[in-house]
Amino acid sequence: MTTSAAVPAGSENAITGGSAVTNRLVEANERYAAAFTDPGMDARPVLQVAVVACMDARLDLHAALGLQLGDCHTIRNAGGVVTDDVIRSLTISQRALGTRSVVLIHHTNCGMESLTEDFRHDLEMEVGQRPSWAVEAFRDVDQDVRQSMQRVRTSPFLLHTDDVRGFVFDVKTGLLREIDPAS
Repeated sequence: MTTSAAVPAGSENAITGGSAVTNRLVEANERYAAAFTDPGMDARPVLQVAVVACMDARLDLHAALGLQLGDCHTIRNAGGVVTDDVIRSLTISQRALGTRSVVLIHHTNCGMESLTEDFRHDLEMEVGQRPSWAVEAFRDVDQDVRQSMQRVRTSPFLLHTDDVRGFVFDVKTGLLREIDPAS
């Protein structure tokens, strides 16, 4: 098993060559900056909410949640799982920047459902060094949302753990399904 990513065969919209992609992004930024005006806001989110979600490219969080620039802090990682680094970001978000609510969003058909902790072993065999981080793979998306909610609610570093809600985003319909933390 190789741990390296590959572009799916036949992908008509695939962009090859890392430099070409980065150049495209830099050019897009130049166009954006040409019309940019300072919105006059600080780093404190207007809605006092932090959203933790999967990094999956199919999730356009701002559009899906009706959010505007400045409304929330967005923290993304593989699976949207609450790791030590997510707790770090949430702690800064709450203690230094005033957020009070946490929304957790996993999604259907997540790539983390097809991985196991063997991924770390395979990676170690490939590169000669074992990663210090856990893969945080899961088989049951609902249960992983519950586990993430529990990690937030029990963190001693977070001030606001009363308003923590978890959801699964359906990548086919765009709808959120709320997860009952007690099930």
